[in-house]
Amino acid sequence: MKITKDKVFYSFCAKNEPALTVDAPARIEFETMDCFGNQLRRPEDVMEALDWDRVNPATGPVYVNGAQPGDALKVTIEKIVLNEKGTVCCLTDEGTLGARIEGSHTRVTEVSGGLVHYRAANGLAVDIPVRPMIGVIGVAPEGDLDINTGTPGAHGGNMDNTMVGEGATLYFPVAAEGALFGFGDLHAVMGDGEIGVSGLEIPADVTVSLDVVKGKAPAFPVLETEDKISVIVSQPTVDEACQKATELMQELIAERTDLDLADIVMLMSLAGDLQICQIVDPEKTVRFVFPKKYIPGLTF
Repeated sequence: MKITKDKVFYSFCAKNEPALTVDAPARIEFETMDCFGNQLRRPEDVMEALDWDRVNPATGPVYVNGAQPGDALKVTIEKIVLNEKGTVCCLTDEGTLGARIEGSHTRVTEVSGGLVHYRAANGLAVDIPVRPMIGVIGVAPEGDLDINTGTPGAHGGNMDNTMVGEGATLYFPVAAEGALFGFGDLHAVMGDGEIGVSGLEIPADVTVSLDVVKGKAPAFPVLETEDKISVIVSQPTVDEACQKATELMQELIAERTDLDLADIVMLMSLAGDLQICQIVDPEKTVRFVFPKKYIPGLTF
């Protein structure tokens, strides 16, 4: 099954019409546009001409039969195939250094051989290894909430988490019937924090597998790889996100082990990593990452 890039939405909402309805488990290929709606694909394309109503398109949504509020939607990212070029930008008053930038600036950058070939205005040539990841990914929030695809939250959304790449499995809290899952905003590479408000924004074809875990909705998205488990939290401030992510990781470990609170806290302090995902969106996103090898049986 495949969903093409013309099937997009711009907010996560229970009222969205499904682009596809599937039975779980299902394997689906998604064709995505970049976060600019493929509007900045040539060196002569400028941000001043950007139609902001077409920014952050997410392909979908997918209605998953049997997914009910209280369940978890299990999403495994199997394969990401990047386009041959992407775009990075910075502009006045956007990102953590926006007050120092005059006007808007873009670089259309070639991608080949597993490298991003960045070329600076002064001729500096930098080749950066690709690290493909999905910036916007999630499900419909509860009730009548309508959350634009540029904003993260408990439903997922614009988390800009560099761990959301090939081989990762995410668990989202289902809050609306069918989950209404979708994603977009692919990056060929992006640094944690996304301080300039963009990574290398790029179209891509992505294959994912979907399944439903009955009655196990997490409070916020959980991400699992072969060797790590992490909780992803978005809140109005970084401090609030850090506090909540730490609390939820402690609770996740406590529910899956017979360790007492003191040992969990000490192990988290010794081996856990509290990391920034992004600090430039309306809500700030962090992740608490813990290696599974230190606690036998630690999994979602």
